[in-house]
Amino acid sequence: MASAASGAHAAPAGIAVVGASLGGLRAAEQLRAAGWEGPITVYGDEPHRPYNRPPLSKEVLAGEATAAATALRHRPSIDDVTWRLGMAVDSADLTARTLTLADGSVHAYEGLVAATGVRPRRLPPAGGPPRHVVRTLEDSVALRSELIEGVRVLVIGSGFIGCEVAATARKAGCEVTVVAPEAEPMMLAVGEELGRALRRRHEARGVRFRMGRLVSEPGDGCVVLDDGSECAADVVVEAVGSLPNVEWLGASEGGTPGLGLDLTDGILCDAHLRIGGLPHAVAVGDVARFPNPRYGALARRVEHWSMPGDCARHAARVLVAGLRGEEHGMAPFAPLPSFWSDQFDLRVQSFGLPGVGDRAELLEGDAESVEGDVVYGYYGGERLVGVVALGGSKAVALAGRYRADLMELPDGSDFSPSLGSLPAL
Repeated sequence: MASAASGAHAAPAGIAVVGASLGGLRAAEQLRAAGWEGPITVYGDEPHRPYNRPPLSKEVLAGEATAAATALRHRPSIDDVTWRLGMAVDSADLTARTLTLADGSVHAYEGLVAATGVRPRRLPPAGGPPRHVVRTLEDSVALRSELIEGVRVLVIGSGFIGCEVAATARKAGCEVTVVAPEAEPMMLAVGEELGRALRRRHEARGVRFRMGRLVSEPGDGCVVLDDGSECAADVVVEAVGSLPNVEWLGASEGGTPGLGLDLTDGILCDAHLRIGGLPHAVAVGDVARFPNPRYGALARRVEHWSMPGDCARHAARVLVAGLRGEEHGMAPFAPLPSFWSDQFDLRVQSFGLPGVGDRAELLEGDAESVEGDVVYGYYGGERLVGVVALGGSKAVALAGRYRADLMELPDGSDFSPSLGSLPAL
């Protein structure tokens, strides 16, 4: 165990998990499953215990679920974990193995799990209608109070959150317009063809789209787009992407000489989720950028709900072995990503990584229809790298038919990772 830095708390150091959302919860559970019996302390800047975020843009926003209903259950194995909530970690010294909190207190650790996730990207401050984001319970509750029948809602951004908020607001009786620079909604995640099919289904339910446009400036009861046109708005929702929470590690560079952390887009990790090659520090979830042998050597972040659990299983075993001075004996981390998105009565269900494909092919259904199920396959050369289904309750099963074709690694080996659980429609 590393000696505690001068001034650090003298309590047993154990493993520090920085981030108290889904990734932090799963990390704590998997550390116990990997045989760690020492102290675990989870640090979080929100005052809440871990809660489920997907309902924030749907059931909670619609008033169909309470904030309490989003609380995540935990395994009895972590009943003894210490939770330090409502206090952000300002910096970490990866050499001395200490954390400094926002109140100035210093806490020693033996092992570190970075699970700080992401935050919403914000547009520059400006006037105009009230602006919201959807990331926390408080965000969702605040926006919910604005979604009154007849209110004009402008959603800036057409990714997961943008499309889900648009659907929820429209179901509440709001007049909804989506503005985004891409040609089609969710285009970066599912490609132009399936994005077009999704847009048609939204339009059939009353959502308006201004695609290929940017917001230029706020107006009085409206926003002005980059072509000079105006979009009326009483409420604006910013859904323009996310930023990984890495500043607390960047602030530690002075105290971690020679480590050379790459924080340009999340925390760059090796193929076993180790930070800077250190045996005592790993990252999990949205903030981790790692190479996946399924899709080449390029390290990527994957912001899917299943990823924190998949990362935690691997990273916990690697970290515990490293702290014991043992070899973990594990193959490189090679998850099969999956995501879903519920919008109106529609589900978008994906397996694999469609964004790395060079073309999309319609596998099932009628792409021109505004009803029925469609399935697209995404190919890198001749290899299937992703599949996405759009439709009703059968969408999961439709996409799942092709899962076996996605399991094989490029070198021909067969690897079957856990895909986690997918909520029912």
